Amino acid sequence: MYKITVNESAGFQVQRKGEQLLLNDRIADWSCEFLPDHSFSILYGTKSFRAELLELDQIAKSLILKVEGGIYTVQIAEPLDELLSAMGLHERADHKANQIKAPMPGLVLNVLVTEGQQVKKGDAVLILEAMKMENVFKSPEDATVKEIRVSVNAAVEKGQVLMVLG
Repeated sequence: MYKITVNESAGFQVQRKGEQLLLNDRIADWSCEFLPDHSFSILYGTKSFRAELLELDQIAKSLILKVEGGIYTVQIAEPLDELLSAMGLHERADHKANQIKAPMPGLVLNVLVTEGQQVKKGDAVLILEAMKMENVFKSPEDATVKEIRVSVNAAVEKGQVLMVLG
């Protein structure tokens, strides 16, 4: 089960049950179709919405969506995140994320840094196109780019290390 928070207030619980998606323990009647302009069309019940992914932070598990002109910040918490938070272990100060990995197959559109470059937490370091969407990878912390393992126009596989920070 995933806990979804929208604009730091509205909360939902989402889980899969076979082929169905449950939203707050009720079957969600929805579908999603990607459009040629990199936006997508969402049908929820009898209502249709046009949405656009503005920003994706895979490390923080958050995204910013524009839906029918409104801007929504969405935070996703997995069961492990909830458990670690309950144990007080969700934000360890000494945690170092030294590898940036591809969360899904895709194509490298741009590498925005060079080896040896200093980056600040939140700096964009790489752009990956996956599922017809551009995903901007950001540095999870202040670091030095130790190694870049991909180049522009390279096809990457899920889990492949794209960059090493130190």
